[in-house]
Amino acid sequence: MTAIITQNYQVTWEKLPDDYVLPDEPVDNINQPAIAAALTESLQIAGKIPENAFTSTNYGICATLDGKMVIKAPDWAYIPKITVDKAEVIRSYTPQLQGDIPAIVMEFISDTEGTEYSAKPTYPPGKWFFYERILKVPNYAIFEPDSGNLEVYRLDNNTGRYTIQTSNESQHYWISEMNISLSVWQGTRENRTGYWLRWWDEQGNLLFWGFELAKQERQRAEQERERAEQEHQRAERLAAQLRAAGIEPQD
Repeated sequence: MTAIITQNYQVTWEKLPDDYVLPDEPVDNINQPAIAAALTESLQIAGKIPENAFTSTNYGICATLDGKMVIKAPDWAYIPKITVDKAEVIRSYTPQLQGDIPAIVMEFISDTEGTEYSAKPTYPPGKWFFYERILKVPNYAIFEPDSGNLEVYRLDNNTGRYTIQTSNESQHYWISEMNISLSVWQGTRENRTGYWLRWWDEQGNLLFWGFELAKQERQRAEQERERAEQEHQRAERLAAQLRAAGIEPQD
C-alpha cells in the first residue's frame, strides 16, 4: 500500500472491501448510457482499446483519504492499462493499486447542477477536486448533451491544476494519452437525434460506429452492383453493334 500526502489528506490506494455497499444511484439522464456506449463502441471497432485497457461507465473509481474510502463514478472513463485480472475490477477500480490513473474522465451535465465543477476539498471531496488533486487525471471533459457544449480541461504539470483547453480549427481536442481527438458531433443514433461525443484519429478521420460501417458496406455493394450492371449493358450494346456490322461477337 502506497501513501502520499495531498491537500492535508493522507491518500492510500486500497482495494474496495468485498462487503462494501456501493451506492445504487440511477443515472441522472437517459441520454448518459447511450452517449457513453457510443464513445466505447467506436474505439472498439477501430481497435483503439488494447486488451489490458478498459472503459468504464458510471463505475466506481476509488481512493482512500485519511482511512476513509472515497468513490466517484464518472459517466465515462478510459483507463490505459490495468495490472490485475479484469475479474478483480468488476465492482470498482483502484488506481495505482490495480493499474493506471485514468487518461480521461467525463461527466455529462445533468439536472444535478454544479456537481461536475465541485472543488470542495473537505471530506467527502467534490468531483473536480477528486479528479484534479487526488487522482490527478490528465484530462477532464464536461459535456452538456442538450446544448452540445463541451469543455475539456488539461492538468497543468507545473501547478497541478486544471486549465481549460482551446480546440483546434476543426473544434477537436487532442487527447495525447490516447493519440486521438475528441469533439462534438450532431446527428442521429439509436432513435436519438442530438449532440454526441465522437473520436477522430491522428489523421483527422472520424471513428465510425457499427451501423455506419454497415451502411457504408451496403452502399459499396450497391455501387458494385450498379457498375456490374452498367458493364453488362455496355457489353450488350457492343455485341449488338457488332452483329449489325455482320460480325458475330466472341464469348
